[in-house]
Amino acid sequence: MLEEVERWLARRSWSAADRPLDRILAAKRGAGTTVSVVLPALNEEATVGAIVATIRRELMTEAVPLVDELVVLDSGSTDRTAVVAAAAGARVVHRDEVLPRLPALPGKGEVLWRSLLVTEGDVVCFVDADLRDFSADFVSGIVGPLLTEPDVHFVKAMYDRPLGEAVGQGGRVTELVARPLLNLHWPQLAGFVQPLGGEYAARRSLLERLPFPVGYGVELGLLVDALHTVGLDALAQVDVGVRKHRHQDGRALGRMAAAIYRTAQLRLARGHLVRPALTQFERTPEGFVPRTYAVDTEERPPMAGIPEYAQRHAA
Repeated sequence: MLEEVERWLARRSWSAADRPLDRILAAKRGAGTTVSVVLPALNEEATVGAIVATIRRELMTEAVPLVDELVVLDSGSTDRTAVVAAAAGARVVHRDEVLPRLPALPGKGEVLWRSLLVTEGDVVCFVDADLRDFSADFVSGIVGPLLTEPDVHFVKAMYDRPLGEAVGQGGRVTELVARPLLNLHWPQLAGFVQPLGGEYAARRSLLERLPFPVGYGVELGLLVDALHTVGLDALAQVDVGVRKHRHQDGRALGRMAAAIYRTAQLRLARGHLVRPALTQFERTPEGFVPRTYAVDTEERPPMAGIPEYAQRHAA
């Protein structure tokens, strides 16, 4: 590990307990900073309501007014995700209602990018909507450094990720794909425990300057581009405990891995590459059948260059 990264780990890695809520709230009041929380959601009716309810109950009260805005961005759910989220107290926005002149592409990154157009917070906090046993520390922990440390611009959550009952065995794509890529090509980012985690917060002034890969590569893309934009010392991570969520099967993880590799490849080459595909095999009564999927390669440009966004945030 680079000496620079060792120093960064000592300086920019914290626990949620390091910043009590009263300290975070005092910093928020003093600076007049506003905070938006965004949950990207696709068919998450089983979990989204409890997450929204916890945030409203613990972080959106008169006594604890940490979160100013809570938005669930529905990316085309066919279940009751929108109904459940609204009943729990979130503002629900459908992906296709945002920037309708630009047809939406499938993918999580697309939803995160569009969320910048329908939120107002100076700090934007993203939380996946499939978390179980959700703790408000996932929000307050990663928002805290952005309110108390003026030179921090981007904060990732870190946590244990069990796979069923197996401790520490989650995050398979992280360990097999993302961590080797980062260590080999962006060794300054080798200190991030959960580089692909879906819980992170950043200053709007940074997010609006970054391109967003539309699919699974969004977390790696944002992390790499944030490093190049603001430097390692402006990045941080906070331990928020344990993350329990719905795990995907091996084929879905393969598609995720291909998209993440492609995102890294684009950032290494920044040139024109043929749109790739990934062929996987599925056993059927007739034997193994190949299934070919396009790998997510589209990226949305920095939001600061979108006219509708510029008009909305004109000084």
